[in-house]
Amino acid sequence: MTDSALISDALERADRWSPHLRLLMRRFPEVVDAVASGDFHHAAPAIDPARPIAQALRIAKGQMALCVAIGDLCGHFALEDVVGHLSDFADVALDHAVSAAIQTVVPASEVGGFAVIALGKHGSRELNYSSDVDPILLFDPERLPRRARDEPVESAVRIGQKLIELMQARDGDGYVFRVDLRLRPNPEITPIVLPVSAAISYYESSALAWERAAFIRARACAGDVGLGQSFLDALKPFVWRRGLDFGAIQEIRAMSHRIRDHHSKGQTFAPGYDLKRGRGGIRECEFFAQIHQMIHGGRDPSLRAPATIDALAALATADWITRDAATTLSAGYRLYRTIEHRLQMIDDRQTHSLPRGSGELDAVARLSGLPDGSALLALLAPHVEAVGRLYDDLDGPRTVSLPQPIDHVADRLAELGIAEATAIAQRITTWRSGAYRAVRTPAAHLALEAVLPAIAHAFAAADDPLKAANRMDRMIERLPSAINLFRLLEAQPALLRLLTDILCHAPALADDLSRRADLLDGLISTSALEPVGSVNQIANHLSLDSGTLALEDKLDRIRQIVGEMRFALGAQIIAGASDPIDVAAGYARVAEAAIRVGTDATIAAFEGAHGRVPGSEFVIVALGRLGGAALTHASDLDLVFLFTGDFQGESDGARPLGTVHYFNRLAQRVIASLSVPTASGALYEIDTRLRPSGAKGPLCVSLEAFAHYQRDEAWTWEHMALTRARVVYGSQGARDETKGAIDTALMQVRDLSKLRADATKMRRDMAAHKPPKTALDVKLCSGGLVDLEFAIHVAQLSRRQGLSPILPEAIAALGLGADISAAHDLLTRFLVTMRLIAPDLEIPALPTQRLAARACGQASWDALRQGLDAAQVNVKALWQQVSSDQEGDTI
Repeated sequence: MTDSALISDALERADRWSPHLRLLMRRFPEVVDAVASGDFHHAAPAIDPARPIAQALRIAKGQMALCVAIGDLCGHFALEDVVGHLSDFADVALDHAVSAAIQTVVPASEVGGFAVIALGKHGSRELNYSSDVDPILLFDPERLPRRARDEPVESAVRIGQKLIELMQARDGDGYVFRVDLRLRPNPEITPIVLPVSAAISYYESSALAWERAAFIRARACAGDVGLGQSFLDALKPFVWRRGLDFGAIQEIRAMSHRIRDHHSKGQTFAPGYDLKRGRGGIRECEFFAQIHQMIHGGRDPSLRAPATIDALAALATADWITRDAATTLSAGYRLYRTIEHRLQMIDDRQTHSLPRGSGELDAVARLSGLPDGSALLALLAPHVEAVGRLYDDLDGPRTVSLPQPIDHVADRLAELGIAEATAIAQRITTWRSGAYRAVRTPAAHLALEAVLPAIAHAFAAADDPLKAANRMDRMIERLPSAINLFRLLEAQPALLRLLTDILCHAPALADDLSRRADLLDGLISTSALEPVGSVNQIANHLSLDSGTLALEDKLDRIRQIVGEMRFALGAQIIAGASDPIDVAAGYARVAEAAIRVGTDATIAAFEGAHGRVPGSEFVIVALGRLGGAALTHASDLDLVFLFTGDFQGESDGARPLGTVHYFNRLAQRVIASLSVPTASGALYEIDTRLRPSGAKGPLCVSLEAFAHYQRDEAWTWEHMALTRARVVYGSQGARDETKGAIDTALMQVRDLSKLRADATKMRRDMAAHKPPKTALDVKLCSGGLVDLEFAIHVAQLSRRQGLSPILPEAIAALGLGADISAAHDLLTRFLVTMRLIAPDLEIPALPTQRLAARACGQASWDALRQGLDAAQVNVKALWQQVSSDQEGDTI
């Protein structure tokens, strides 16, 4: 084809197979016209100075992306041109954004004292078509522009925040680049912009091998480039060491194992193959070069090329690798990167995996000028195999060892009967490597080594050793420190067994542990696996010794204790110590006590500023599962806020408020006290949409207005929801008054045909808008808990009896029979259990299936499924009976 025909063909492929490029072609016809004529130079974008900088950068990014894509697709640009243009634009965009950010924070200032260091593919000028930029942001406190009243770090962080906003905020013009700052030193605890001296000190004293490898591709790219370059110059001895000890080489090689293990799903070459992380993929080309560079680059400066293809060529020239190896790796890398770009052109997604579906795979192939997905796989396959073999040969066989008395971890685990010994050994090696901050200190290493033999035995005794190891890995990865965890497990072997059961079967509890390892402390006492006390007992425990604490400290204490109690309740199910129905009731008592104590503390603080409203008080009504006194581990709280007394009054404090304003402000404070995370984490999600008039109504209304609304204006569905109303906060007099208003609304004489029609329509609408997630969604499936609740509520309203918010009590009072009672119990047990063991509602692994069956009182998973099917049949029949006219149209 001629150049013109190639460009025309590329434009046609882009328009047909890439929704993202099609959109850009419609937005930027002038770019299309320029590239169609072969003028790629004038098609390249310029930053329009007449536009606001954010808009100008976003528009230029779109123009650049279109120009580069068509140049790539038609063959006008080689890979080096494509990644070079993308990287150069990132430099320009960052430089403009730094200047704009400084001008915003400190107007009329010169750009100085603030540098952007590019890492990763941006640093080596190999940026992806749809990629993050991975910068480190640095500042010089002596030269950074700042206002007189600002500390240098405060000003630097404000500039950094504005810079990030300019780069990655989205609007109708798109975005510039996503920004990932996680490659900076200790990202969990450091500010987003670091003093140069602090960064240098970190890399000289504390950095790990992978951080050294990252700086092979580092480059000062924007802002005060001189400052950035001086920083990189100072780090050269850290990156390019003349001597390399054996342990460091082993650590470098171990990084590739962690990549393969962590991304195991994309390792096999087939649809779904991960071009970046898969065996024989992009990462292994890069690592092959970087390992040799780190070993030999300290003595041979010619090897310090940032770009992968350049580095491979330099290594071959210096005879550190063969020319055949360099050719094989370079060819594979060039092809992978090209196809990676085509993947990302489809929808501008940061993806690296081949689509699994044949249609999507065909689209990528045809965008690339290939006939179909099979041709694309055939093109890639020999390169994947060749690169994978080279990397396997480089790395050699793996042996995993521990200090005495364990000689080789994998061998030892195999001796203990663990089938997945190698994979688990790799997890242990990761912990020992210092890759996670929780195990970086010498004290953490000592604590880990002390408990590793016990951990190995616990894995061997676990139902699913690999799952336990993987979840322990994620837990350790997220913890700020693991010293106390390891010491606790060493001292409490029985606790270690329970921990492995939790990690095997309960991802929800494992996630809790990854945020707060101290939750395990509460399981040391055998009483932790016993039922929780009454609401009064729990409230007293939450209030103990908190009288002199400030409000925030009181809320922290509530979160700490409630977190421990909720975790222990979930552990009771995993340990087989309690019936899930009893656990659900325990969850509800804990929540009600937390509401009581948290609201008391909030009101006390609020009254300190605004006083009280004479003759009025605050009331909280629970609906939904809390109203029914049966929560799951993941339940939010459906609350309605009311106040008693005259709405025309005023508070008597130093800053008086009118009654309505007073109680609405108070309700907002109470919601915040129960839902806003503190230093001890989150407590509950609060849902107030069931209040009168829904989200459009005021947050807190008078009891009189509530009674009027429920009596004269509420919809049928609101009265159905009201059947589960239960007062959870207020004096006894206010509780009685509120319950009277609720009973009056529920005892109204109704048009039964309308009631059934409304309920049937509402259930049909709910099924259409919120269908069950899977066949195991016993809440939303046909014949599930929602159908049962609807049937009970219609029966309650039509008969005006059995008006208990507690469903088992309502079932008994309505005389719905033993089959319905049993169905409710089984469905509830399963729901509560599944929220812990399979929050995604997918079929769990066989060992977890056995746990679910045991928790639900069934002999096996098959028996459990049969029981659920039978329960759903009974519920469907009840719903059909209640929603029809079989009960008659009179009361």
